[in-house]
Order: sequence, then structure tokens, then C-alpha cells
Amino acid sequence: MAKSRPKKRGPRPPTQPRPQSVGRAGMQQQVMQLQEEMLKTQESLKDETVTATSGGGAVTVVANGHQQVLSLTIDPGAVDPEDVEMLQDMVLAAVNDALERSRNLVAERMSAFTGGLSIPGLF
Repeated sequence: MAKSRPKKRGPRPPTQPRPQSVGRAGMQQQVMQLQEEMLKTQESLKDETVTATSGGGAVTVVANGHQQVLSLTIDPGAVDPEDVEMLQDMVLAAVNDALERSRNLVAERMSAFTGGLSIPGLF
């Protein structure tokens, strides 16, 4: 039986320098700083508002980043006693749109901490 020759390999790729390892205490400190920044951002969202309208501006809703409706304005011209259902639909549409905008605001502000990942239940 003939001996097989080892296959020639090309040059080795240059080795990458290893990143400085962060000690456990350093990592814990980084995590604590990140948590603190997240909490500050979450708290500041109560002061940020979004506005949504429906019915061509007949109904306006303002909500904050904590998904709380802060105000609801209805144009008196939109009030038709003969068609209360339309007014109800406009209110629902504006409220739902405001809450969706609020959720998007939260996701945008928090994406800095999640790297753009959607993490259910995080906020």
C-alpha cells in the first residue's frame, strides 16, 4: 500500500487579535448602566406624545409613550344625533391609531437597547 501524502494547505489566514476580555465585575457594571439608561428612556416616554386624527380631523386623540390617552377632541360639527355610530367609529379609529403610534414610538426609542430586535414583553 502506498502512503498517502498530506495535502498541501495554503497559507494560514492572519490571526485576529482577541478582544480584551471584560471581567465579571466590568460586565455587571455595563449591564447595570444599560438597565439604568433603559429605565430613563422608558420614564421619558411619558412626556413624549403622538397625535392621531380621524374623520378628516373631526376627532383628534393625543397619547403618550406609556400608551395613555391624554386628550380626545371632537369637532362639534361631527356630532350628528342621527348618526352616533359614525362618531363612535371615528373615536375608535383615532384612539387605535394613537395607541399604535405610541407603540411605534416606544419601539423606536428602545431599539437602541435591543439592536432592532423585537423582544416581546420587554416594553
